[in-house]
Amino acid sequence: MFYQSQKMKLECVRVVKESEINDILICQDLNTAARNLYTLLVIKEHQTAKKYLEVFEQAGMSAQDSYIESFSDKGALCMVFEYKQERPLKDFYMGESYTLTECESVCINVIMTCITSNLPYPILYLLLKQGQLHLSKDHTVYFSYQIDLTELDSEKSERDCAVACASVLRELLRPKASQKAFSYRLLEKKISRKSYDKFTELYKDIRITAAPGQKQGIRKKMKAWFSRRQEGLFRVLLCICLVLAVLALVSFLSQLIFGDIPWLRILFNGFKTIGTETLV
Repeated sequence: MFYQSQKMKLECVRVVKESEINDILICQDLNTAARNLYTLLVIKEHQTAKKYLEVFEQAGMSAQDSYIESFSDKGALCMVFEYKQERPLKDFYMGESYTLTECESVCINVIMTCITSNLPYPILYLLLKQGQLHLSKDHTVYFSYQIDLTELDSEKSERDCAVACASVLRELLRPKASQKAFSYRLLEKKISRKSYDKFTELYKDIRITAAPGQKQGIRKKMKAWFSRRQEGLFRVLLCICLVLAVLALVSFLSQLIFGDIPWLRILFNGFKTIGTETLV
């Protein structure tokens, strides 16, 4: 499956989602030697494509600020976005292992990502509701644009987005509910009343109620260190297992072909002669 624009020749390498309204594809650009990856949003339904562009116009923004390139293909509106590795917040966030301070720090990063996104609120609302938040290894947060436009509502406002964001933060802080997590308690109260109108209000609440940084014991530090690096440790263990498996296979084949294992012969035969004495 190929898509051609003025600058790019995009080949689909993975289909994320297909629907009557829009498709979401991961593509590589064949016009570059690096074969860079991009997220391609293909809006097939004309009214949705029109609404998508109108949302930016109503917000006084240009859709060009959010995408790399746009073009038409067989009547569909195609939007090319930068591709970033998927690290869904819900999968890579380890609230049980993080300290309360670390959890609240991630919450602040979520809010700041929303504030600096430069997206109209109807689009931002979809990103929040559809779990398009991703967590990098340094705990910064970023959006991906793998969104389903079926529920695109041009009436969504900052208030809707702030409440949706508050719900995300509440889930991030839930593992710390049993501790003195004043930020969690405040979110619980305000979300039930839908009290948030702006992201700045949400930011202030988390900042004001955030727990002061506390020194961790050696046990907690080791647990947190392991949790943050378990992905890398798993890769190291996997490599060691592969090396051992190869050695076992080579040893087995050597036993079949030569009747013994050469590298073991080197180890044991080395001790048959010590100085001028030969051991029998």
